[in-house]
Amino acid sequence: MTPDRHGSAVITFPDDLDVVVTRKFDAPMALVFEVLTKPEHVRRWGATPPDEMTECSIDLRVGGTYRSSFVTGDGTVFAFHGTYLEVEPPTRTVQTWHFNCWPDVEAVETMELHEAEAVTTFTWSLAFADQAGRDHMTGFDGKQDSLDAIENILRSLIDPNRA
Repeated sequence: MTPDRHGSAVITFPDDLDVVVTRKFDAPMALVFEVLTKPEHVRRWGATPPDEMTECSIDLRVGGTYRSSFVTGDGTVFAFHGTYLEVEPPTRTVQTWHFNCWPDVEAVETMELHEAEAVTTFTWSLAFADQAGRDHMTGFDGKQDSLDAIENILRSLIDPNRA
């Protein structure tokens, strides 16, 4: 049986502009890429209960766009959107990143996957245009929960009897 990796994401701030999150998944890289990039899966992990995802569109190609939004229990809407700059299935995407609550903040988001011995390492990074933008990133509410939800989705796809 594969280990339970819930709560195992590591969040680092390697410099004044960057945030990096790493997490391992016991699943093939291609499947992890699919769960990270297909709307039917992103809808399940992009907002974790009690929040509700209300929008999820992904045009996964260079020049394509993505947009997602969710509503929290108190009615607050959080939305993210951007344009894909690089798309290299199943290993990497690079896209612009905009968040409705910080309209003046610019960042480039990169997702990279590497597989070794049936374990896929996911690295998510945000490179901010300036330190003022990066300084907004002090909390990661829901990120660990979203990554745990991805693990649950992967487990259900690998072994549907466990779902």
